[in-house]
Amino acid sequence: MATPPQALCGVAGSDGEGVMDFLGRRIGRRVLQLGQRFGDSVRQALPGYCAFCLTPVGGSQPWCASCYAALPWNRHACRRCGEPMPASTVTAVDCGRCLKSPPAFDASLVPLRYESHLTQLIHRFKFSADPRAGEILVRLLASAYHFEASSSFGMSFNEAPRVASPVIVGVPGQRARTRERGFDHVGWLTQRLAGRLQLPVCHAIRQRETPTQRGLDRRERQRNVKAAFVMEQELPNVVVVLDDVMTTGATLHSLAVACHSAGAKRVVGVACARTPSGRI
Repeated sequence: MATPPQALCGVAGSDGEGVMDFLGRRIGRRVLQLGQRFGDSVRQALPGYCAFCLTPVGGSQPWCASCYAALPWNRHACRRCGEPMPASTVTAVDCGRCLKSPPAFDASLVPLRYESHLTQLIHRFKFSADPRAGEILVRLLASAYHFEASSSFGMSFNEAPRVASPVIVGVPGQRARTRERGFDHVGWLTQRLAGRLQLPVCHAIRQRETPTQRGLDRRERQRNVKAAFVMEQELPNVVVVLDDVMTTGATLHSLAVACHSAGAKRVVGVACARTPSGRI
């Protein structure tokens, strides 16, 4: 019998410490689910406003139809790394860079481009700890995830999750930057997305603190995060690695290497947005 993802990620154990860890995680997930349901109920009961244009909106979605349609959707992208590609590009193809040197993750889900209103939304969440901005990002990701799970075109990244439940591994935060911001923004996204999708979470270990990636070119970014992560537990076959923004994919590549080393057969890189190559 195959070992369930929860057991592989250390959620269950035979000793007292393992049992307490298991109970703590179960309670934490339950609290997260209850909080999510309460928040959904409040949003449905009270009038809301579009997060982008402040137009009154009904229902549970935090955006109006016009602003949602106008978001910088990453519709034409490399299926491997999510790199935005010309609108004339055939659906579900790899970009030239991935054909020459593919990343360690096998596919990607990056539904939006890092520009326009989305840049402001991510900054509000990441640098101002705006929970509503974070919740909108989670909803956008969850919507894209469900769409991919139900689609049948090309090489949908969810081919594997149809036959094996994936686990989510978020990029572990830097200690200094987490203290500076007051919270681990990717950890927050990971827990909220996992709760909404009802998927287990596994935790990676950052082996060393790395300098900021800001201002580095593609090759420097790869060197900066090389061998930066490790998994201390065995992973199931399918793993989703998560970051807020994918710039070159170097961070998710390094995390995917660690996941493959821990037993993952298929790793999917997921991020809210992808930076167009012309801005790197």
